Amino acid sequence: MAGVRDRIRMSPEGLARFLDEERTVTCATLGLRGLPHLMPLWYVVREGDVWAWTYAKSQKVRNLERDPRATLQIEAGERYEELRGAMIEADVTIHRDLETVLALGIELGTRYGLHERAARTQAPKRVALEFRARRVVSWDHRLFSM
Repeated sequence: MAGVRDRIRMSPEGLARFLDEERTVTCATLGLRGLPHLMPLWYVVREGDVWAWTYAKSQKVRNLERDPRATLQIEAGERYEELRGAMIEADVTIHRDLETVLALGIELGTRYGLHERAARTQAPKRVALEFRARRVVSWDHRLFSM
């Protein structure tokens, strides 16, 4: 008999749908004082990997320059029986070339309803973050109540 953990784990297809539906990922990096630094990001999924952009001078980028690992969390639901989410432990690549950053900015703009002009204005100040999953844990409490 499957344990609760196995029963609430999302299938790969369910996880992909969930990531497409949700809009914000919380990114945890390791801060200078050894404490987690948590920040929300808009994201897209490319070939199964989460990508986001942020200001090149942000604290999270400085943290990732020191230690290129992050933990991401995407979650939804208000009541316990509705909770669903994913935690992704990832290795992070910081992309600084303008072409890559701009392409990501345009892709984010399409997903979040921003004008391409805004992406072109912002891209020189930003970096693209590529999160390559090492480990993924998912949960969907709605599956347990079925």
